[in-house]
Amino acid sequence: MTQPTFKPGQIWLDTAGKPIQAHGGGILFDKGTYYWYGENRETPTRKIHEIADWDCKRTDVIGISCYSSPDLYHWKNEGVVLTTIPDDPAHDLHPSKVVERPKVIYNDSTGKYVMWLHIDTWDYKYAATGVAISDNPTGPFRYLGSFKPNGADSRDMTVFKDSRGEAYLFHSSEWNKTMYVTPLADDYLSTGKTLARIFIDQSREAPAVFKRNGKYHIITSGCTGWDPNQAQSAVADAVTGPWETQENPCRGKDAAITFYAQSTFVFPVAGYKDAYIFMADIWNKDDLENSRYVWLPVRFEGDSPVIEWRDEWDLSVFNSD
Repeated sequence: MTQPTFKPGQIWLDTAGKPIQAHGGGILFDKGTYYWYGENRETPTRKIHEIADWDCKRTDVIGISCYSSPDLYHWKNEGVVLTTIPDDPAHDLHPSKVVERPKVIYNDSTGKYVMWLHIDTWDYKYAATGVAISDNPTGPFRYLGSFKPNGADSRDMTVFKDSRGEAYLFHSSEWNKTMYVTPLADDYLSTGKTLARIFIDQSREAPAVFKRNGKYHIITSGCTGWDPNQAQSAVADAVTGPWETQENPCRGKDAAITFYAQSTFVFPVAGYKDAYIFMADIWNKDDLENSRYVWLPVRFEGDSPVIEWRDEWDLSVFNSD
């Protein structure tokens, strides 16, 4: 049997032979299984002409998909685990709204799986976070509603669960000019007071946060709509910072535009030492359903992450690198 591999930028099929629909996604590892949550965009792409200051393309919201895998190579479609509300145009989950960048973490105290999302109106002016919960990683997730964390606008976001169980929301705010770091309540269903404003006036989005050897790392993109730009990494001794900005972590062809992709998540690989995978999306703004995924291994030079382009690779790189 041929060793399975990752092929960044190529079509990735699930175990039923259909293209995976999990854009802007994240990974949860739970009880020996990986769960990949992301945006399902299996509807036609259209341009929003009413938004003139950037090339806004949209698909109607279908919901959030979940895929499960024992090995990271083979993914079973578990279905749409957070569904739309098509009969209520005012609802956050109506197909006409914006539902992006789902991230799921498990609360050890409550036994609930908690999903956080970017929720918005068609014109991106609502700028809020949404929360949903489930008893199972494969859902269904029950939507609890949306809010602006501490009254601040929130667009691209992620949630990060620390090793002792504390969790944090990272979100682009102040019209994407500055990023906020905000603690979550003990049940992960709401936020406390904003802890820190980071990357002030630097216009960073698409945060991917992870921890290694006691250091906190973040990889972000610039703000150029659907078009690719240069990634940036930063490191800190505490979630609140201060965050030390580093250089572009990408290496190889098209590294200056993050391999035509945009960051979404970084996660550790179970069973391997010092093994992390960088996840990103190659957005096809004219046909968002056919956007592709970039998964690449992360290596380190001191406390600096390095992401090198590979046309094809497998998990054995973590044994040799």
